[in-house]
Amino acid sequence: MITTPIFFERNRVGRVYTGGKLFHGLFGDAPEDNFKPEEWIASNVKAINKGSTIYKEGVSRLLDSDVWFDELLEKYPDELLGKGNTLRILVKALDSAIRLPAQAHPDKAFSRKHFNSNYGKTECWIILDTRPDAKLFFGFRDGVDRDAFQKAIDDSESDLDAMERLMEEITPKVGEVYFVPARTVHAIGRGCLILEVQEPTDFTIQPERYCGEYRLSDEEMYLGLSRDTAVDCFDFVKAPDSKLPPRVVERGEGFETEALVDSTNTDCFIINRIKLSGGSRTLKVDGSYAIYIVTDGEGRLSGKDYTRDIKKGDYFFMPASLMGEFSVSGNAEIVECY
Repeated sequence: MITTPIFFERNRVGRVYTGGKLFHGLFGDAPEDNFKPEEWIASNVKAINKGSTIYKEGVSRLLDSDVWFDELLEKYPDELLGKGNTLRILVKALDSAIRLPAQAHPDKAFSRKHFNSNYGKTECWIILDTRPDAKLFFGFRDGVDRDAFQKAIDDSESDLDAMERLMEEITPKVGEVYFVPARTVHAIGRGCLILEVQEPTDFTIQPERYCGEYRLSDEEMYLGLSRDTAVDCFDFVKAPDSKLPPRVVERGEGFETEALVDSTNTDCFIINRIKLSGGSRTLKVDGSYAIYIVTDGEGRLSGKDYTRDIKKGDYFFMPASLMGEFSVSGNAEIVECY
């Protein structure tokens, strides 16, 4: 199981909001919205879903196997992750049919203090597809402070747009990349198919009473914290520009690699986009594992005594011990996360 790239069973995760229609173009699912609007990719994280009885919901299971990914990581940590490493990222595809609640995620210090975790939830969004009138919301408007935010929390009991009026609105385009630091207010609007790369937690502070027609409980809003403590998770400084321009960092015969997020943006993860136009590119990350998602086209994954055709919607985990031994070729776009 650890001597070749690792593929997984599909892993759609339940939420209280509807979505997933745009998964049709990525994964070939039925073009319909339902209450499983997220696909968790190569995940060892359990979803925080109120009342869920699904065993290990959110954790990935290996393809054609009853082996769970978290258990495999515990058994072969050095081979899979590299000596001394842990799996420090969570990758998701998500598509919401509604605007999600205004929210922020904790940074590492807040998580250590309140959730006994070494990880916060800095994240990045790559826009894969959109519906008409798709929107994102990122950062507070000028003049919003803690008092204005507290009032909007109260108003959200009956005014469903109270929070939206406090945030900057963005019209996203396919291919764009948005970086969302921990503690920054944001909301995914209706109609965006997003590839989200983040720290490996499910911590969300969302002090807005409704998610669409669903009324959130205090536990779902504040994760067991008091309201005042939860609001401490939000940074009221005006957020910087969230959109990151891709940079070409590697070019060869029939391929190029774009850096989407690197160490100048965050110490949490690195994201590249490999663009294949008939060429071949070796998959190699020094001292680390990586997660790969085919976001367009088709090609082939090759190694010694190994070949596998890959297409849009496929994803796999490359163990650290195998880095440099496999390559991708064809005409495709592949996102590399580590």
